[in-house]
Parts: sequence; C-alpha cells; structure tokens
Amino acid sequence: MNGNKRAIATDWVDPDDAPEITDEMFNRAELSVGGEVLRPATGTLRKAGRPKSTSPKEHINIRLSQAVLDHFKAGGPGWQTRIDEALKKAAGIK
Repeated sequence: MNGNKRAIATDWVDPDDAPEITDEMFNRAELSVGGEVLRPATGTLRKAGRPKSTSPKEHINIRLSQAVLDHFKAGGPGWQTRIDEALKKAAGIK
C-alpha cells in the first residue's frame, strides 16, 4: 500500500457528554432576530491571545552580511532578538 501510513489519532466525543449550557451563558450571549442585534454579548469566558504591547516592534527588511547572520544564528533560536539587543547596545539605548 503506497498511501499515507501516518496514524491519525481521532478521539470521538459523544455529543451527550457536552457540558450543560447554564443560565449565565444564556444571559451573556448575544440576542439577535433576523440579523438585527437586540442585545450584544456581555464579556467572554476567557481572553484570547496575548495582551497588546505598549512598545510593539516594527517589521522591516534589512540586509546583513552572511558572517553577521552566521554569528547570531549559531546561538540558536532568538537570534533576531539578540541582533536587536546588539543594535540597542551599539546605539546606547537601554
């Protein structure tokens, strides 16, 4: 057989095992009729994603020599952060 031999694990979940929907869940849900929102949702069960940075980094393109790249990449993951730290140090920025 020449097909994909990788085993794919699938766990079947019985729909009867789903958690019960509580009154609190209904009270927090959006209420809409015919696409018109009568009551917006209030809150969430959890916050998604990481918080916004107060000083986000800017995405740029920069050309560096291969020797510089090899030096920083030799240290493993985090090489871009190490380049950023080296540039800050050279510019006298803390």
